[in-house]
Amino acid sequence: MKKYNLYIVGAGPGDPDLITLKGFKILKQADVIIYDYLVDKRVLEYANKTAELICTDDLDRGKYSDSFSKRQEKINELLVKKVKEGKKVVRLKNGDPSIFGRLNEELEFLNKHKVNYIIVPGVTAATAAGCYCGIPLTVRGLSSSVVITTGHEDKNKKDKFVDWQKIAQIDTIVLYMAVENLEDIVENLIKYGKDKNTKIAVISNVSKINQKIVVGELKNIVEKVKKNITAPAVVIIGDVVEKEKKFNWLKKIKKVLYTGISEERFFENTLYFHIPMIAIKPLEDYTELDNWIKKLCITNNFQIKTHNSELITQNHSIDWLVFTSRFGVYYFFDRLLKLGYDSRKLNGIKIAAIGSSTANKLKEYGIVADLVPKNECSDGLVEEFKKLVTKTQNPQSKTSILLIRSDIADKNLAKRLTKLGYKVYSCVAYRNVMPDNLPDLDLSILSLNGGIDEIYFSSPSTVRNFVSCYGKPYCKIRTIGKVTENEARKFKII
Repeated sequence: MKKYNLYIVGAGPGDPDLITLKGFKILKQADVIIYDYLVDKRVLEYANKTAELICTDDLDRGKYSDSFSKRQEKINELLVKKVKEGKKVVRLKNGDPSIFGRLNEELEFLNKHKVNYIIVPGVTAATAAGCYCGIPLTVRGLSSSVVITTGHEDKNKKDKFVDWQKIAQIDTIVLYMAVENLEDIVENLIKYGKDKNTKIAVISNVSKINQKIVVGELKNIVEKVKKNITAPAVVIIGDVVEKEKKFNWLKKIKKVLYTGISEERFFENTLYFHIPMIAIKPLEDYTELDNWIKKLCITNNFQIKTHNSELITQNHSIDWLVFTSRFGVYYFFDRLLKLGYDSRKLNGIKIAAIGSSTANKLKEYGIVADLVPKNECSDGLVEEFKKLVTKTQNPQSKTSILLIRSDIADKNLAKRLTKLGYKVYSCVAYRNVMPDNLPDLDLSILSLNGGIDEIYFSSPSTVRNFVSCYGKPYCKIRTIGKVTENEARKFKII
């Protein structure tokens, strides 16, 4: 049996996009991912869809509970076990594997059992905290040395590894796991020579939408933190913290929570936090879509059973194929190819896309849409088809349209097109569901505290799912299209 190298990968400090490109590629090929509980679960969405996902917190219970006595021992044993089973294994660690990640314990065990490994670094919380708060950890003429140390040592240990006397002499001090012991740490630093007026910043949830920073001085930070900060948090101590007033870009920029599933936007005067409130999944049964595709690809009469168990006998072709999202495009062509056809079979059928994103997806399959409304929504589609009525109307038969849609798509589009005189059919190509692994956030409080300035809803389902998960937001609301706006009004968030 072939044994693969084990990959030990840093997942980054919080924001799932901060995993390295190499780490992203490795997750795509893994059979097994053993991940720390602090890893943002959205990182796992990058993984191979068939990969086995194992959280280290679950090793104390369930199917792994009988094999090992201690958690770290269980992790070590499980890594070796999965590699020896011939699996492609990833050990996914929060931040960077080499910094307070118990990397040494795992490497010693892997060496002992002759398991080869490759270590992929990650963005650690120390540097991420500095970047996300505008605090350079080194500054010419101000700080030429940085120390990263733990703020959490067992109080019952006889021999302490953290030498606060030495650390107090360093220009910039970065502490991990220090919130609980912050009072003792401050006392030790002042005791060994740090000025009580030395600047200190405590940053929780580094790089996430709910990142929070409290800035003070050694003499007053403990009280400030008690009221405002909870773990996990990073502490930065030194004169460099003064730079936060001038360089904290996160406080200055407009922050928008985007709830759709389009690609994130950059190079705008806005910082987008991307938390998709919908997830796209395939259907369990593609009989109906397959039947429609066969009908489009052959010329004989064809009988189709719809999702409502209604039998439709067709003896003429579809005139227009209308895609209402890029996901409809993907699943339609996925089935087309699996049935042994390709785009050439659609010759003679006009194709419409609801917007540029859908039109661009069509181009990937060699299709240039015949119609793309300037107003990229259902209203825009209706307006364009209204213009075509006089051109396409045939006294012998109505122009027929097949809508490719999701399982919960607004049925009003079909009704409006029917009123214009078109013969409209609909076919479900994919499911629109509530996503797994949504972050546990009180976004309404975040809104009140200025954490986000605006929430951007892309569809009615994003509105419904958001309100269901997080309640009513207290910030500006923006919507795409009239249908989404109406849904927001229905839930009284605008």
